[in-house]
Amino acid sequence: MTGPCPVAEWRDVDPGRFASEVVPLGQPAVLRGAAVDWPLVRHASASAQSLVDYLIGFDIGTLITAAIIPPDEQGRMAYRGALKELNHRPSTEMLTNVLKGLVKLMDADDPPGVAIGGLNAETALPGLSDENRSPLVPAGALAHLWIGNRVTVSPHFDAADNLAVCVAGRRRFTLFPPEQVANLYVGPFDLTPAGVPIGTVPLENPDLERYPKYREALAAAQVAELEPGDAIYIPYLWWHGVQSLERFNMLANYWWHRDEVAAAQPYGSLLRLCFELFRDLPPEHRRAWQPLFDHWVFGADGDPMAHLPPAQRSARRHVGADAIAKFKQAMAQLFS
Repeated sequence: MTGPCPVAEWRDVDPGRFASEVVPLGQPAVLRGAAVDWPLVRHASASAQSLVDYLIGFDIGTLITAAIIPPDEQGRMAYRGALKELNHRPSTEMLTNVLKGLVKLMDADDPPGVAIGGLNAETALPGLSDENRSPLVPAGALAHLWIGNRVTVSPHFDAADNLAVCVAGRRRFTLFPPEQVANLYVGPFDLTPAGVPIGTVPLENPDLERYPKYREALAAAQVAELEPGDAIYIPYLWWHGVQSLERFNMLANYWWHRDEVAAAQPYGSLLRLCFELFRDLPPEHRRAWQPLFDHWVFGADGDPMAHLPPAQRSARRHVGADAIAKFKQAMAQLFS
């Protein structure tokens, strides 16, 4: 079986090269040492405790929601068996307490998985971004923080360009191009870990007898392992699964849009498509959306939910008058 190939690596990439050479390729790219001078990375290189103390220095008493994963799930955030039920639970906690707890769990023999996901650095830790900023991303792109222990996030995609910076620990990224959607055995739309559908095949030891088409996905996949200070560019709509490999891990990422509609209106690209504005998207974004619509809307690969247990499939919902009115309102705002 052909496995994933390594993601292309770049060094000494400045904003000009990133914009003119890296992004136009439309391929993932590892940027070695892109954030090695960040104070965050320097503290992480000293110790997890040093990093936590540095983060707590910016905390304003923020309440956060952490995902708690039972030890027997080995950190994988997914579904519970054949049920349409997630295998982890949300817990609202003080950020400082979770950070201190993660340090204590480093010595535990069989700890639960703990994951803080998508924390807005500007509001949760004011001033942190001023000291730790990537010049590669557009002005105004916000930093989001991902902190936890050994946790695996299943493959998913973002309708935005993405730069992710490894701060502490090591992270392994497995990436699939958009056209592999039919081979990723994607789960239901109406219950997801973070609002986007996820692939259901485990990244570790996939059962290729049960998921035979996943061989094709692996043959087209790319893989990269990041050390503290490294960054990875993930193009628009590329699927990516992320494995945190150490007992304490931290990542910072930035999303940004290259077309005004997607930036101004959530799911703006979908609304564009509904009203034949697909041609106004950047060419590479049009190409990325096509396999998703062929697979899920037009059924080019058959029933897109056929691989899921019946209880786990997305429910068909009646689109009522209220939903139609909200859609019309969104369209009016989009084109006003």
